[in-house]
Amino acid sequence: MIQPASAPSPAFVAVSWAAVFIGMLGYAIGIWVSPMPLNSKGFYLVTLLYGLFAAISVQKSVRDRLEGIPVTDLYFGLCWLSVGLCLLLMLIGLWNAPLPLAEKGFYGMAYLLALFGAVAVQKNVRDGARSALSFPRSGPE
Repeated sequence: MIQPASAPSPAFVAVSWAAVFIGMLGYAIGIWVSPMPLNSKGFYLVTLLYGLFAAISVQKSVRDRLEGIPVTDLYFGLCWLSVGLCLLLMLIGLWNAPLPLAEKGFYGMAYLLALFGAVAVQKNVRDGARSALSFPRSGPE
């Protein structure tokens, strides 16, 4: 049984958006100022974008299943596989990168912060939409 939805608090919404932007911005600035070759910068950028998409897809498909919305096993599995591949690619990329350990840690933490923030933002968007449907606002019609 689905319980009535309550909208996420403004503080949680703000922190979620801040996590996404701080993670993405820190990661992007790190790539921009890094002396690594352009093809490596492209790898890290695509890994971030693919990771964000995969994390949002996992959150949506898990939530759909919890709410009784049909999600095929194939799509559900591909979502989880994508998140796993993104994390594995990032791990392998950072392991083999000729960067100082502090830089590797920075990239890894910024990446994880951006993924977490994307999942939280997707949750907030979904909860807010569900709350608006559950509790229609009264006003002039």
